[in-house]
Amino acid sequence: MSSSKNPTTEIMIEARGLSKFYGDFAATRDVTFKVPRGQVCAFLGPNGAGKSTTMKMLTGFLAPSAGEAFLAGYNVAEDRLAASAHLGYLPENGPLYVEMTPESLLEYMGQVRGLTGSALTQRMAWVSDKCCLAEVWRKPISKLSRGFRQRVGMAHAMLHDPDVLILDEPTSGLDPNQVEGVRNLILELSKTKTILLSTHILQEVRAVCSRVVLINNGKVVFDGPTADLGNNEVEMESHFRRKTLAGV
Repeated sequence: MSSSKNPTTEIMIEARGLSKFYGDFAATRDVTFKVPRGQVCAFLGPNGAGKSTTMKMLTGFLAPSAGEAFLAGYNVAEDRLAASAHLGYLPENGPLYVEMTPESLLEYMGQVRGLTGSALTQRMAWVSDKCCLAEVWRKPISKLSRGFRQRVGMAHAMLHDPDVLILDEPTSGLDPNQVEGVRNLILELSKTKTILLSTHILQEVRAVCSRVVLINNGKVVFDGPTADLGNNEVEMESHFRRKTLAGV
């Protein structure tokens, strides 16, 4: 068994041979990559490629059939609490307590994370500002649009100031102005955070990511600098199609 932790590591996200099987079906097979401290890495692939499954294994929300996941040097299976303390996770269509307001939800989640008093108040104010939640701060989440719900999820992921952010389609449901705001926020966060970003939007990849891991049919088919996929969106789309349609 691998060492359970190495808190001084410069590798903040690591997948080692992550595989997930459902009977004879392999959702992922031997997915392996590392994301060093301070990098924004895009995690790309067509629908059904295994992106969300891999992210759930990395975050500990899904147990792998084989392989290991590490966050900030902590083995997710062996040191779940220590790993999660370093993690902010925005799942695709993440569940929210819809009877609560953004304010009450974030206050509750902050307390669960051990935040109290002025520290909690300051973090709530910070994420409210960064995610533009002021106008819906005290409205029931059940009454919010998909875009606002997505922003509440983003605020929750950032609330405890984690070292690592794993974001599954963070701009889903947002209008163009909101999308631009999220991209600017990711660029700001990248100065101090390590970010793994799943998206279908190649323009977003070019705007905020320095590296791409591309998965197809549950396997990594490309891992390299964003520039190696092409100098513009047309070239990137062509490369993406070749890698994903060829079945490599």
